[in-house]
Amino acid sequence: MRIFGKLLLTAMLALPALALAKPPQLPVGDFFKDPEFTSVSLSPSGKYITVSVPQGDRTVLAAFEVDGMKLVGKWDYGEKKHIDRVSWVSDERFFLYVSRKVGRFDARVGNPDVYASNVDGTKRIDIPNGGTYTIVDKVWEDPSNVLVVRSVDSAFLSKLNVNTGRITTVASAPLRMGTFILDHEGEVRYAVGQDEEGIRVTLRRKDDGWEVRNRAGLGDPIRRPLGFNAENTAVVFAKSDKGEPTRLVLADPSGGEETLLSSNPNVDPNGVLPSSDERDILAVSYLDGLPGYNFINPEHPESKTYAGLINAFPQHAVRFDGISRDGRLVLFRTYSDVDPGAYYLFDRQTGRAQFLLASRDWIDPEQMSPMDPIVVTARDGRKLHGYLTIPVNSDGRDLPLILHPHGGPHGPRDEWGFNPEVQFLANRGYAVLQINFRGSGGYGDEFQGAGYRNWGTTMIDDMTDAVNWVVGQGIADKNRMCTYGASYGGYAALQSVVREPDMYKCAIGYVGLYSMSLWMKDSDVAESEYGRNYQRDVFPETESGRALQSPAFNVDRIKAAVMLVHGAKDPRVPISQYDFLLDRLEKAGKPPEVRIVEDKEGHGFYDYDNQVELYTAMEAFLDKHTRPGAKAPADAP
Repeated sequence: MRIFGKLLLTAMLALPALALAKPPQLPVGDFFKDPEFTSVSLSPSGKYITVSVPQGDRTVLAAFEVDGMKLVGKWDYGEKKHIDRVSWVSDERFFLYVSRKVGRFDARVGNPDVYASNVDGTKRIDIPNGGTYTIVDKVWEDPSNVLVVRSVDSAFLSKLNVNTGRITTVASAPLRMGTFILDHEGEVRYAVGQDEEGIRVTLRRKDDGWEVRNRAGLGDPIRRPLGFNAENTAVVFAKSDKGEPTRLVLADPSGGEETLLSSNPNVDPNGVLPSSDERDILAVSYLDGLPGYNFINPEHPESKTYAGLINAFPQHAVRFDGISRDGRLVLFRTYSDVDPGAYYLFDRQTGRAQFLLASRDWIDPEQMSPMDPIVVTARDGRKLHGYLTIPVNSDGRDLPLILHPHGGPHGPRDEWGFNPEVQFLANRGYAVLQINFRGSGGYGDEFQGAGYRNWGTTMIDDMTDAVNWVVGQGIADKNRMCTYGASYGGYAALQSVVREPDMYKCAIGYVGLYSMSLWMKDSDVAESEYGRNYQRDVFPETESGRALQSPAFNVDRIKAAVMLVHGAKDPRVPISQYDFLLDRLEKAGKPPEVRIVEDKEGHGFYDYDNQVELYTAMEAFLDKHTRPGAKAPADAP
């Protein structure tokens, strides 16, 4: 790692503590060690679990027999290969999805490699083009086959033999990025996807062909089928009229009166909780501030079990990740804002829960800081939802503040739960603000679309309005505020000090995007048609419009101290972004105070030592510019 700048880290860290009462400072590395696991799955019989285990630059998979937690199989596909999930296709066999990631913040681009294996590691095969297939139905009475969809210019429904990889086509539909909805008898009833213009389309099966039932651009009325009710007589639809958060309704396939099943005025459904026989929807999950479930079938015996488990873990969220096909065993995870979480297996027959795994058992929840949901009104009256984390041992008044925008920006959102970066900053005495600015996912099409072409204008204004709200509450000291983010968050950090040059004392851009037009040319997103369409839709249409919203073209407005961090091997946001902004800052006589470039890292640092060095440098940089009496960059010698 190369650290540039005039910071003397040891001297900086030895400066007197802030006047506020900080929580006990924990070692930097405690926050950034790999968790013990990233995902856990339960076999259909309930006999086995699989656990994805991060190990530096890779994620391996281990399979255990639940009784005694005996290791029965292990899989490792090498560096930068991550087994991010499995899908069970029989009691003894599953598919492994292996993605290549080149950074901690890297989202998967392209298709994963897919392999099939028995739980003991035998009979492994490669599924050719497996990453292009999506499982839509598991034919439990025929354990050798599953139904999958592959969609390129058209969508194809096929039967895939899990032992040989052989494919047999069953149906097709003229849709891109399409999938099929089957009833409980295995009959194909609907297809949903996009047309050539990117318009979302719902098709209904009619004789041997299809009829169009819905076409929806962004913000248009949506009526998308999700599945059938237990009796196989009515369809569950996700419905939205004007881009508001979708609601679930039940309706006859041929039309007629609809019955509302579940809705939330603020957010889209985050998922559904099915019964063990996969015929019923028991509950709908939402992430409205705190995670929770709306039980739409509360009298079902399994619903009562789920509700009881939720009540058994107060101050925690409970996520249900699997139930055995006989309905006896339930795999669930508990977590909170201060607790990284643990997995349990509940036996409905005995009424006992077996502890399986803890995510980060070295973290003491009592030393972590609470993350509270907030609602802020933007200057144009729009409601913005987010989170404010206040140091656990502080009085919550006149604190130094870090604005921490999320990446993405479209689709992702900030959620309630344990966040290592946020907890690290809070442990150092900072209040941390995370706001789901317009453009964020999960709040309906209209809210997400409102951010398109406005990355550097109204989306930044939303962040500014949220910061002003925190200051107005007396929580933040307006003279001790900085902003830090990664990926789009790195862009937002720099664009915030461009748009509001007098608001922040410092800004940290981590693997950030600083020139829109350059990113349209040399990022891996620009290599695919989907990625190019995304850039076309979300960026200003003209070169001049993109320059106005690109921090690199507006460095003359920056007054705050700047720290830049990048990985030289980042394909998502290439090092060219860092180099371009650095050149513009230096020519303007405003070189970054701290520069960190890691030659072997990508879109976010994986190496533990690199992370410790990075966050140690970040701590020193923030402390220099937010401690009481710190000089503004323009006044500093």
